[in-house]
Amino acid sequence: MGTIKTLAKSVREYKRPSILTTLLILGEAVIEALIPFITAALITSIQSGAQISEVIQEGVILVALALVSLACGGGAAFTAAKASAGFAKNLRYDIYSKIQTFNFVNIDKFSTSSLVTRVTTDVGNVQMSFMMIIRTAIRAPLMIVFSAVMAAIMGGLLSVAFVIAIPILGGGLYLISKKAMPRFRSVFKKYDKLNESIEENVRATRVVKGFSREDYEKQKFASRADTIREDFTKAERIVAFNTPLMNICFYAVMIIVLLGGSYVAINTSGAAINVGQISSLILYGVQILMSLMMLSMIYVMITISATSARRICEVLNEQPALPIASSPVAEVADGSIDFDNVSFKYSLAAENFSLCNIDLHIKSGMTVGILGGTGSSKSTLVQLIPRLYDTTLGSVKVGGVDVKDYQVRALRDSVAMVLQKNVLFSGTIKENLRWGNAEATDEEIIEACKLAQADEFVRAFPNGYDTKIEQGGTNVSGGQKQRLCIARALLKKPKILILDDSTSAVDTKTDALIRAGFRTYIPETTKIIIAQRVASVEDADMIILMENGKIAAKGTHDELLKSSNTYREIYNQQRRGGADNE
Repeated sequence: MGTIKTLAKSVREYKRPSILTTLLILGEAVIEALIPFITAALITSIQSGAQISEVIQEGVILVALALVSLACGGGAAFTAAKASAGFAKNLRYDIYSKIQTFNFVNIDKFSTSSLVTRVTTDVGNVQMSFMMIIRTAIRAPLMIVFSAVMAAIMGGLLSVAFVIAIPILGGGLYLISKKAMPRFRSVFKKYDKLNESIEENVRATRVVKGFSREDYEKQKFASRADTIREDFTKAERIVAFNTPLMNICFYAVMIIVLLGGSYVAINTSGAAINVGQISSLILYGVQILMSLMMLSMIYVMITISATSARRICEVLNEQPALPIASSPVAEVADGSIDFDNVSFKYSLAAENFSLCNIDLHIKSGMTVGILGGTGSSKSTLVQLIPRLYDTTLGSVKVGGVDVKDYQVRALRDSVAMVLQKNVLFSGTIKENLRWGNAEATDEEIIEACKLAQADEFVRAFPNGYDTKIEQGGTNVSGGQKQRLCIARALLKKPKILILDDSTSAVDTKTDALIRAGFRTYIPETTKIIIAQRVASVEDADMIILMENGKIAAKGTHDELLKSSNTYREIYNQQRRGGADNE
């Protein structure tokens, strides 16, 4: 019931066509149950020698009923399609909107490929199920009830055949469906793996082609697709028993009705039952058994979609991992940052901390460099500042206020992050840059690009700032992408600017020019620069050396050269490497 209540919220403005579908289906079912009754009366009238006018009159009634039934069925098909498509649209929007509230912890919990499957395949299954529920799942039970009642009225004791056949067929269809369900359920996790394979291959297409691994990737994809095919094949083999079971029950009932009805009709000269009644019993039998068949298929579809529905509700009911303060602060005073005895691990179940006992105090406007080897948790440290993750122990303060006490949007609007793996979106260069400031003028955009050393190559494009960026930024180089992302961050004019190894793809001269631009354009902004090159942070007010999630040393360049053997070794190696390259 919880799942149904959660999904029902997405029906919204499509309640009216949903209800109208139910009413039209009710009308169609009543008329369908009446048609065999009128047919029997017509046959009886013909047998008794009725006038042609009477036959025509009853024939007209039959045609009229058939047309009304057709209109009800057609109308129900239209309203059901409108309601289900609208419901799916709302559901996709609700899932997508919910995902926008997720933090990294929530995303890590589900995985990107699984979320894509839920928005696409799972919503498609629920949409199909919803349409079947408001249309076929209502029609089939109504037809069984109406047809069974009319069969009892028309056939008397002969209707006992239906009483016997219905539970046999219904029970058999239920067992078949129940047997097939585990096969259908196992498919969904495999869909996640399939989507993961597609996503990974598309993202890393340059690597795949660079190592000539196309055949390996095709085999991996084919293997995952084949496991899905096997599960569906096994499930469909089981479901295939529905048809022979229905045929057995149908023909058994027909034999009983025809033999029993004929025997009674002959011995009573049509007094107890006549040919018209026997024909109506056959039609009611068809309606009952076909409705049972439809119910079995609906049961299979609903059971499949039940798994999809639960997966969707997991997303809709997921609470953002970062709790919101009861009276959140709406403005960041300045760019000062304080780490007070901070320890952090990505999962509470993890044995080791990624960060341990971090005590760090950065004044507003300072330039801070962070150095360290791979896995030293440099990126983890800065991700705590805009509250992409929450600390496990200790606190992080920005502007003298614990980040947990801010409105998340207010905090993140004051912090700009430029990553090593930068993302540009489909659209023009100008549109991408305005992610930093939607109201930025053309002059402000050009100034930011000049400071980020991007203006020259942008103007070299045929369309300049109106050049279209392809999906993923594949039509610009790594260095160009980094400089555009730096310009985008500068337009935000943040109180804190974090560069996470975001100048790794540019030369040292350009790197120096970018840092010089920071000093003139955003002097009051706190600048945190994660780098692999000492030259990138050499002029920083403070340099932090990270090792195994801890601060191994901190100070200015000159201080660290005197006090830290590790820093001095890194500096000398890079200086010798630079001399060798020269």
